[in-house]
Amino acid sequence: GGSLAGALYLGVISGYGLMWLQPLAMICGIIMLSAIAYVTLSTGQRPFGSINRNLHPLLGWSWLIATIMANIVWTMPQFALGTAAVQQNLASDAVPQGAIIAVFLIIGLFVNYLYQTDGKGAKAFDLIIKIMVGTIVLSFMAVVITLTVNGAVPWSQIFSGFLPNPSLLFNPASSYGELIASSSNSEFWVNKISSQQQDVIMTAFGTAVGINMTWLLPYSLLKKRWGTKHRSLSIVDLSIGLFIPFFLATACVVISSASAFHTKTDDLRDEHGAYTAKTMEAIVKTTSALEAPNDADKDLAAMLIKRDTNALAITLEPFAGPAISQKIFGLGVLGMAVSTIIILMLINGLAFQEIFTKSPDPAQFPPGQVPAYKPNKAMYFLGCGISGLAGACFPLFWTGEAKAALAVPTSVIGGSLLPIAYFTFLLLMNSKKVLGDKRPEGKARIIWNILMIFSTVIASAGSIWVLWGKGVSGGWFSSWKGMIPAGGLIFLAILFIVGTLSFFKHEKEANS
Repeated sequence: GGSLAGALYLGVISGYGLMWLQPLAMICGIIMLSAIAYVTLSTGQRPFGSINRNLHPLLGWSWLIATIMANIVWTMPQFALGTAAVQQNLASDAVPQGAIIAVFLIIGLFVNYLYQTDGKGAKAFDLIIKIMVGTIVLSFMAVVITLTVNGAVPWSQIFSGFLPNPSLLFNPASSYGELIASSSNSEFWVNKISSQQQDVIMTAFGTAVGINMTWLLPYSLLKKRWGTKHRSLSIVDLSIGLFIPFFLATACVVISSASAFHTKTDDLRDEHGAYTAKTMEAIVKTTSALEAPNDADKDLAAMLIKRDTNALAITLEPFAGPAISQKIFGLGVLGMAVSTIIILMLINGLAFQEIFTKSPDPAQFPPGQVPAYKPNKAMYFLGCGISGLAGACFPLFWTGEAKAALAVPTSVIGGSLLPIAYFTFLLLMNSKKVLGDKRPEGKARIIWNILMIFSTVIASAGSIWVLWGKGVSGGWFSSWKGMIPAGGLIFLAILFIVGTLSFFKHEKEANS
């Protein structure tokens, strides 16, 4: 659900210029997930306890707490997305919001119960969700094909959009240039559009591979009873089974949304070509800081309006027409939202289970006599419930018109936590104490480190970039809007320093 919203809003605000962003984020994620799989399958242990014992508890607990924070924060936009899909695409506002939220929460708890009992019902539910999500993904692909046949897709711009263009991290897309030059205050619009673009960039990057995915992967591998012999398979599985579908789906979504909405305002006007009353209300709010807004100001303000699911469904109209596109879009979004709610609750359950279940230290027992891990199922369902209830409370925290847009601010928070996991597993993959003779050596170690350092630097730079921007706009320590990102930057610095010093200390002990 987060990736869908990120791709949709990415196309809306930047056109085809950031086609490279989500594939890059997924490549970085796959590199680090492959490292996590390697460590987990080499040791046969859940990483949390291993990190605390062999690196530093600050790293382990930071990873766990950041995962819980992401699960709680990211559940909210999924409830909002699903609610919007029901009320705007599949039914109407007459369906009570509270009833929809309650149904989502019950489904989340029930399916997690089925997962714990390994019942056939869980597999059947998974199949239904796959069909719902598959329908919208195939529909977006069909849109791109339809637009191509009609000559409406500028493939030269799209292919150039896959070449990384860092200037878009700091400046508005060039397509806004003429309007910005004609506006009453060009500096205002450069800052306004850049700020929104940066949030959407972080949304798209942070939801490709979230920190909670780094928590879930080791558990899923161990539950399959995979071991050392499956390490290569797990890497191929991630590289092909994760990247290719993600790349095709997100690329088609960005292309569809860019062609339908980027620098366009047709859907925000009435039959006479004038902006609707609702649109004018949003325009007035956006331009209230300007002394004498002109037509260019109004057009720019309209272009920045966050569309909700009923408007975003327009992206499917070239393929399915107005009526059917609403239903297909609604079913797809509903499937993505519900499946994400379930998985976030599951991950939070695993995190709470880890807190309240003592993990045996293999070093304290003879080989083959390590006590079996006995998970605390009560704590698992407590974690599931906390994540679900947090999501159900989204109306208390989000009063924006577009429910789908809640994915943007929450993903900025979740995405900024990602370097905690990446940095921790970079250290684990180099730890002789953790991996022993299974640590990559020679050329393999050089290649692993080049790839992991690249991914960690990209994720860390993104986190620092967004936290710094929020700190500047919030006045740093003059208000809570500045204090939170300032605290985040300070915490990341402490984490990196403590982790590095602890790593070298433990490695010196292991080699002595």
